[in-house]
Amino acid sequence: MSSSALIRNALSETRRYKDLAEQAISQIPDAALFEVLDEESNSIAMLLKHLAGNLNSRWSGFLVSDGDKPNRNRDSEFQTHADDTRESLLARWEAGWNCLFSALERLQPEDLEKTVTIRSEPCTVLEAIHRGILHAAYHVGQIVFLAKHYTGGNWQSLSIPRGKSEEYRAAGRPSDRNYWRR
Repeated sequence: MSSSALIRNALSETRRYKDLAEQAISQIPDAALFEVLDEESNSIAMLLKHLAGNLNSRWSGFLVSDGDKPNRNRDSEFQTHADDTRESLLARWEAGWNCLFSALERLQPEDLEKTVTIRSEPCTVLEAIHRGILHAAYHVGQIVFLAKHYTGGNWQSLSIPRGKSEEYRAAGRPSDRNYWRR
């Protein structure tokens, strides 16, 4: 795969994860954003704040500054406040993802082997991209899990619905990578 294709794929995959989380979040009521399963668990609101904070920190000034910005207050991302609303959380979320997309869109193929730092640790741009995608996927999975839990029997599948694999294959779409975009 060429360097240009790797960058395009990173953009495509990150957009897909963002979309997946947003489809899950759209299925839950506002109150469910703030529910926690237990005292050690994160709410969807906390996950939105954390991922937004991480994306902003990692991807602003991506090629020229450390990915762990000194002005980031990571601990505050795991707290909810009275002024946190669906709208404010999604605005933060959107800003974080836009920071990522903007950084990836500006990358040139020759940038992939450059060195950047995250928490003062050097890594290649390609390694930082992979690290970022995996981090986002980890938290998006948590968001989807929690949203599915809170919607119960009202959940609208974001993938091939349970028990529908054969029907999906018969329709001739087994290689459709965007199967949850209906």
